[in-house]
Amino acid sequence: MLKYRFRPGLLPTLAMLLAVALCIRLGLWQQHKAGLKQALQTRLDQRLREAPVVLPEKIAVAEAWRYRRVKARGSYDPHYQILLDNQVENEVAGFHVLTPLLLENGTRVLVDRGWIPAPADHATAPEVVTPAGMLEVEGTVWLPSDKIFTLAPAPSSSQWQSVWQNLDMKRYAQAVPFAVLPVVIRLDAASGAGGFVRDWPRPAENIEMHVGYTYQWFGFALAFVVIYLVVNIRKSDE
Repeated sequence: MLKYRFRPGLLPTLAMLLAVALCIRLGLWQQHKAGLKQALQTRLDQRLREAPVVLPEKIAVAEAWRYRRVKARGSYDPHYQILLDNQVENEVAGFHVLTPLLLENGTRVLVDRGWIPAPADHATAPEVVTPAGMLEVEGTVWLPSDKIFTLAPAPSSSQWQSVWQNLDMKRYAQAVPFAVLPVVIRLDAASGAGGFVRDWPRPAENIEMHVGYTYQWFGFALAFVVIYLVVNIRKSDE
């Protein structure tokens, strides 16, 4: 009758445990990210079924307004407009155009009017046509990430730089000479108000990628255990 022995060394055992723990941790992290995106998608779908509400004069808790459908009336202020760089649409590089809207109550809010292609000379900012006069704006509230690190100082309001690499609402609020709401309105595809290409991303677009990575990391953990057992189980000479 065949006999086997299992006498792994200390270092291989520690290496296996470390590798398995790391893979499981990474798998759980990807699973968590997938869950967050699914929760945001569910919230977006629910909010899109609601009727739009008038944007208030003040917003104390921005998170409470995420994905809410809103409407507003005001006029664009193109002087403090932002061209958000490195935005890709159908594999074409371009910009998102974000223009502050001066509301009738005196409040300002940034409106993402959509995507425009970059010129052939990317070093030159594209010309953007902005409609004048009072406009009716309808869209969905978007909250830019607040986890942005940059060494670049906020631009001066006297020497405005329209091209930004990322959108930091706190940095924008420090740069402009007026108060601005801590949210962005993404213009609806059916809304006029000087809109461009508005194929807005959905939170769940890449959820399959995170689910796939989850299974991949858990699979790696299992593979390390199997390799560890195969390498360390030997036939006994006894």
